[in-house]
Amino acid sequence: MFERFTKDAREVVKGAVEHVEGVRAGTVDPEHLLLALLDREGSRASFALAALGLGERKESVRRGLEEARRRAGLSRAETDALAGLGIDVSEVVARVEETHGVGAMSGDRADKGWWAGRSSFSRGAKDVLEAALRVAVARRDRHIGDEHILLALTARPGVPAEVLADRGVTYASVIRVLYGGGEAKAG
Repeated sequence: MFERFTKDAREVVKGAVEHVEGVRAGTVDPEHLLLALLDREGSRASFALAALGLGERKESVRRGLEEARRRAGLSRAETDALAGLGIDVSEVVARVEETHGVGAMSGDRADKGWWAGRSSFSRGAKDVLEAALRVAVARRDRHIGDEHILLALTARPGVPAEVLADRGVTYASVIRVLYGGGEAKAG
């Protein structure tokens, strides 16, 4: 499948691996793909994000991802579902952090023996890349670009889509900017 990726899409995948190596996590998740997209400039996805008002608000997205990571990667929908069962995730996080330190539920492996091999891709990250292929095929695009990865992230339930939607970046708004010929406004 990677032979169909454009240079920009390949750079996103490489950037996601670099983010993982930077925190020594070992597994590339959808969040890392989003972080790598935020790092890009001069690509179709970066154009769409800028057109939707995220150009100057990238740090807001990074903070949103960090907040979710502190909750062990749970989305608000998952947190709400647990609350319906009587489990207060913020209370669980507070107790764990009280005992083990801030960020203990984030899954960071900086204090553990880290395997120095290649980073693997989580099922979620693989799903995003497969969805990017499906988006490209559905649009009859010959290659998978970083814009297809962005569209896949917005279409797939989870933390990246939630964080982007909170900032007005949805599948529909990205489609409008990339293919609709009109201006899309965040919000």
